[in-house]
Amino acid sequence: MIPKVFREVIDLGDGREISIETGKLAKQAHGSVVVQSGKCMLLCTVVSNYQQSDVDFLPLTVDYREKFAAAGRYPGGFFKREARPSDGEVLTMRLVDRVLRPLFPKDYHAETQVMIQLMSHDEDVMPDAMAGLAASAAIQLSDIPFETPISEVRVGRINGTFIINPTQAQLLESDIDMVIGASSDSVMMVEGEMKEISEEEMVEAIKFAHDAIKVQCAAQVKLAEAFGKKDIREYEPEREDDALSKKIHDLAYNKVYAVAKSASAKHERGAAFAEIKEEIKATFSEEEQEEYGSLISKYYSKAEKAAVRDLTLNEGLRLDGRKTTDIRPIWCEVDYLPSTHGSSIFTRGETQALATVTLGTSREANQIDMPSFEGEERFYLHYNFPPFSTGEARPLRGTSRREVGHGNLAQRALKGMVPEDYAYTVRVVSEVLESNGSSSMATVCAGTMALMDAGVPIKKPVSGIAMGLITDTETGKYAVLSDILGDEDHLGDMDFKVTGTADGITACQMDIKVKGLSYEILVNALKQAQAGRLHILGKLVETIAQPNPDVKPHAPKMITRIIPNEFIGALIGPGGKVIQELQKATKTTIVINEDPVTEEGIVEILGTNQDGIDAVLAKIDSLMFKPEVGGTYEVKVIKMLDFGAVVEYTQAPGNEVLLHVSELAWERTENVSDVVNMGDVFNVKYFGVDPKTRKEKVSRKALLEKPEGYVARPPRDNSRDNRGSRDNRGRDNRGRDNRRDDRRPRDDKKED
Repeated sequence: MIPKVFREVIDLGDGREISIETGKLAKQAHGSVVVQSGKCMLLCTVVSNYQQSDVDFLPLTVDYREKFAAAGRYPGGFFKREARPSDGEVLTMRLVDRVLRPLFPKDYHAETQVMIQLMSHDEDVMPDAMAGLAASAAIQLSDIPFETPISEVRVGRINGTFIINPTQAQLLESDIDMVIGASSDSVMMVEGEMKEISEEEMVEAIKFAHDAIKVQCAAQVKLAEAFGKKDIREYEPEREDDALSKKIHDLAYNKVYAVAKSASAKHERGAAFAEIKEEIKATFSEEEQEEYGSLISKYYSKAEKAAVRDLTLNEGLRLDGRKTTDIRPIWCEVDYLPSTHGSSIFTRGETQALATVTLGTSREANQIDMPSFEGEERFYLHYNFPPFSTGEARPLRGTSRREVGHGNLAQRALKGMVPEDYAYTVRVVSEVLESNGSSSMATVCAGTMALMDAGVPIKKPVSGIAMGLITDTETGKYAVLSDILGDEDHLGDMDFKVTGTADGITACQMDIKVKGLSYEILVNALKQAQAGRLHILGKLVETIAQPNPDVKPHAPKMITRIIPNEFIGALIGPGGKVIQELQKATKTTIVINEDPVTEEGIVEILGTNQDGIDAVLAKIDSLMFKPEVGGTYEVKVIKMLDFGAVVEYTQAPGNEVLLHVSELAWERTENVSDVVNMGDVFNVKYFGVDPKTRKEKVSRKALLEKPEGYVARPPRDNSRDNRGSRDNRGRDNRGRDNRRDDRRPRDDKKED
């Protein structure tokens, strides 16, 4: 029996639609939907256990995968099966997780899985923009407790016109690429890159996206009502004790407030807070501690948060003694590592990043192979966050999702400043050595200086800053915090990171935890961030004002040469012999690519020795050398033969041609060595390709005067009549019937 299908359609307003459908697939999941736009289809399922986990947080897993079959392709590599998620998939998981997680009840701790799969791909639809919609719609069809529907959209802008969910081709023309996540009444998440736009333009894009999201949230509500809205499941809530909460608040608040106001360092402050907590625990008996242990910790954290927030709202002071607009002390250094192609240190307060730059050929480009996108990155950035940077010892389990996300943000901040025609592939690596607030923004600053130190001609330097927000909904007070600490990150109502040049924003990442944040506060926060960015930018420019004019002496130099398609094979040689020997002899790296439009060869020559690079260029010039018919060229004898001499053009070493013995001199030449010898240099005239021999013809004698009385030999008569029949060349012309009589048939021999 065909199941009943429920469907809602969202009109994007430009002829495109998004449909949300349920009832046909994955019916054993607690909620499942198929979201479709064009030929792009996402299947999203959600399942949540009915038993609470024995943890004090929500064990939520958001998994996004793109199936290669969706694009009619096979997975790359030896094993033809999808394996670990790509960076692109991880980034989509993070986008969805950041919007969903805050909307589950704080005391809901059941294991929950949201799984999103790309089942059918459309090259004109970017599937990651619909992942948030799919996740929220699946949850709305379940009985899982969840505050309100949300959705996510991508916003682009072409020639001043905003576009919802642009295509990959449209993004190439767009000066904005932002993903916004929101509910009907609140913007919750913003992430993207821009081409130096203003704060006001960024807010306009967010408003435009929010209007589209409201329509998508309404469609989810309609679908859930048509399907039959389920009763929200009951679960065992966390234990609460209002009297205990008040007691701990009264015991802790003033002490915490005093420590917070003392402007201590991170570890001193942490130790002082830990001491207060132990003092409070000591006021309870062992039996009470055993009974209320988790509640004591919970209510202490609540009191600590309240005290720190009140200090900022009431007195404008922060944990380290700064005012809300102050930036921590900064010191920078470039060229710290002697062997790297570029390096820098950026230290701001207790956060430090060491960045390195490595230059390479197109062979070192980062290859991206996803069902929804194939291509390569000639500029990419990797971010590493070791446990010692926060004074911790914990297992290393590969690159975390956080490291992927922070590295991507810094990459997006900087990549627009690297010229598109820059010949090198550039890899930036950020090693976070200390962390107490926004190591990703320290990475942007360190990366900028390392690029300039490496001699990468970036258009403008980029700086970044992490901001925070504390609000009081009852009084209407709010405080925007510049350059937040790690502690302020989780105590505030919003944390956002903004990067940019002196002329505008290049990237942002924003998580808003307070409902109904006004756009006025958002603009004010962005303006304060601008002031902080410019202050930090000034410190960077003091350290290194502009890119170094050249790469470092030990860094590879890159020369790019365009050659016609017909010469690519000659440069490579049979089995790669020519190019391999050339690389070995010149100690260079040679990479040849073919221009997809012109089909010309793009030759990249990378080496630290200029003489080696020059030798490769000379070889290319030699291969491309084309003498003109009638032209005179200097040649050198490189090989002696019985019937002539092999000569090479001195202006194109390696470009050889045969000088026939008959073209050496006007007189008859018995021995080639009578006229020329190895190493002789002289001029020849080029006659082009001889129609008889089909080989190139050059002549030495054509440039010499004819001897007095010289008489040219008459041309040889090649006619058959004058030479006689080919059958009369002294051969025995006996026919096949005149074979020797004593030859026996094969059968006779067998009988013998």
